[in-house]
Amino acid sequence: MNHDVTVIGAGLAGSEAAWQLAKLGLKVLLVEMKPDKKTPAHSSDLFGELVCSNSLRGDSLANAVGLLKEELRHLGSLIMDSAEKNRVEAGGALAVDRVAFARTITEALESHPNITVVHEERTSVPQGPAVIATGPLTSDAMADAIVEYFGGSKGLNFFDAAAPLVSFESLDMDHCWFASRYDKGTADYVNCSMNEAEYLAFVQELASAEEAEVHGFEDKMVFEGCMPVEVMARRGIDTLRYGPLKPVGLKDPKTGKEPYAVVQLRKDNAQGSIYNIVGFQTHLKWPEQKRVFSMIPALRHAEYLRYGVMHRNTYLDSPRLLDSTYAAKKDPMIAFAGQMTGVEGYVESAASGFLAATELGLRILKEPPAAFPTWTAIGALAAYISDPTVMKFQPMNVNFGIIDQLNYKFKGKKHDRYLAVSRRSLETVDQIAARLRDRGRSDL
Repeated sequence: MNHDVTVIGAGLAGSEAAWQLAKLGLKVLLVEMKPDKKTPAHSSDLFGELVCSNSLRGDSLANAVGLLKEELRHLGSLIMDSAEKNRVEAGGALAVDRVAFARTITEALESHPNITVVHEERTSVPQGPAVIATGPLTSDAMADAIVEYFGGSKGLNFFDAAAPLVSFESLDMDHCWFASRYDKGTADYVNCSMNEAEYLAFVQELASAEEAEVHGFEDKMVFEGCMPVEVMARRGIDTLRYGPLKPVGLKDPKTGKEPYAVVQLRKDNAQGSIYNIVGFQTHLKWPEQKRVFSMIPALRHAEYLRYGVMHRNTYLDSPRLLDSTYAAKKDPMIAFAGQMTGVEGYVESAASGFLAATELGLRILKEPPAAFPTWTAIGALAAYISDPTVMKFQPMNVNFGIIDQLNYKFKGKKHDRYLAVSRRSLETVDQIAARLRDRGRSDL
């Protein structure tokens, strides 16, 4: 194929990047190593596979990730469109049927006339223009090539964990009930109660359970946003009760009182036959997971459809290597996207793919840049990962702390101030979308 630009990797970032470049009228070569080669965390041959939670998190505009999702919707995001089409109930969050979601993305990309898909592993940084979105599970060969490309700059590693999945029919409903915390939204979570004696016994066994072997793993290297449950258990007897097992806002209908601790399960598919154990990312050995998690009364006879797994995540020292369009400082025709750039989270990965591809595409077409300002969530995230003043760089979820605040003193509650920040951002995003539409982007 004669192509204008190469995209390596068809995860969330690469899929979004390929879609946006194709929508700009460019011929895209999309290179994905699955199904010939997979990482330990991947099980599907589909593009856009979700390897951890099936939740894209909160949907409110008073929440930074909610704003980021809305910006992407206004901009014609493939990932957000696919998520909306495959939404499952999750209270105030956006969760998806992971298989149907990935299938929608795959079919859209494979059927687009401007996209040619090649299934093979790439082990070198290509000649530009290109977007490299090989993800936090980049193969060793490609990781070495990226290090070499940047002149020997070392990538940084951290470890991420995926929570187990259980079948709904195997739950003991005598020890759990449907509810959302504080009755907010619909009752989409299964809440598994534990009394004090059950909780204390559980934490003791969890803290001493046998872990799977992970080369080079240390607690201090675990990114706090995806902390393995057994690591939390080792940090103090009440750590879990103030974390994923907090009972606040949940009353057991049998007693009318808050339990001592609550394990929450969230629907993982549209049919409601599979549930995710919320916050239970783990790297325990599989028999240990079954033994210890079965101490939770509602999970005594649980059928595990997928055990938790631990896998390596790799990210760049982006403030030294990338600019605010995710392009390499040494070559503006080579861009990077996704969690390998230091954005953390599904939506953030898609947003980086959108911005990297859009700015690279406009560069190829010799058009003015989109230039997302730092009062938009998309622009603020890109500014954070490229900020040279950030010396100890760590992956970051989008948050209002990195988004420019209002240029006037807002009188009112924080919730209302965040809504005002979001409204200002969306006005700007709509203006950018209009400019892109004028350049032939009929989908906006």
